[in-house]
Amino acid sequence: RIIKTASSPVLDEIQCKKVMKEYGINVTKPVLAGSKEDAIDAARRMGYPVVMKIVSPQITHKSDIGGVKVGLKSDADVKKAYKDIMKAAEENAPGAVIDGVSVQKMAGKGLELVIGMSKESQFGPMIMFGLGGTLVEILKDVAFRFVPLTGQDAREMIRQVKAYRLLEGYRGQPPVDIKHLEELLLKVSRMIEENPEIKEMDINPLIAYEKGAVAVDARIILEPDAFK
Repeated sequence: RIIKTASSPVLDEIQCKKVMKEYGINVTKPVLAGSKEDAIDAARRMGYPVVMKIVSPQITHKSDIGGVKVGLKSDADVKKAYKDIMKAAEENAPGAVIDGVSVQKMAGKGLELVIGMSKESQFGPMIMFGLGGTLVEILKDVAFRFVPLTGQDAREMIRQVKAYRLLEGYRGQPPVDIKHLEELLLKVSRMIEENPEIKEMDINPLIAYEKGAVAVDARIILEPDAFK
């Protein structure tokens, strides 16, 4: 198990997604590339367009430092993105250990949601659900429940957010797979219950479709004493 053998409190994107796959959570599949040549090779094998992200245990908010490039459509795009990402990391996170970049197929357009978890000192882990992507900080349209979630908790959380109308389909937009989202919340709850070492985590964005959903990015931070 990745969590039990972690050597750092911060799991990188590739490790996070392996943990999530163990719990049946659908994820985009990242490939770690240690050089621009490896990144181009990975992109060619999976097929364009692709997304590239910095992989570093010290950089958890990758977009904030310019460590994410999306919609890359050619070898030239990947080459430039690799250079730009490394430069951004050097300038904005000096001293960070860079493992390379993750390359993954760009997910199809859908509704961006977030599922997160933090610990409340008195009552323990609490799961969050709401509108995701870059809007999560601005709109703060989220609902919370304590772990373990029941099926009713999952149903209520989803219906509690103001953005629920978007989930049902709004102004010609297709509805998303709400049943799948309920099941996903229960899977995350089980993951948290079975791994008390997890201090905080989030899946953002989680892209929801008419059928299913996919975790595009993920972050897991362990308790400080969990990995010693």
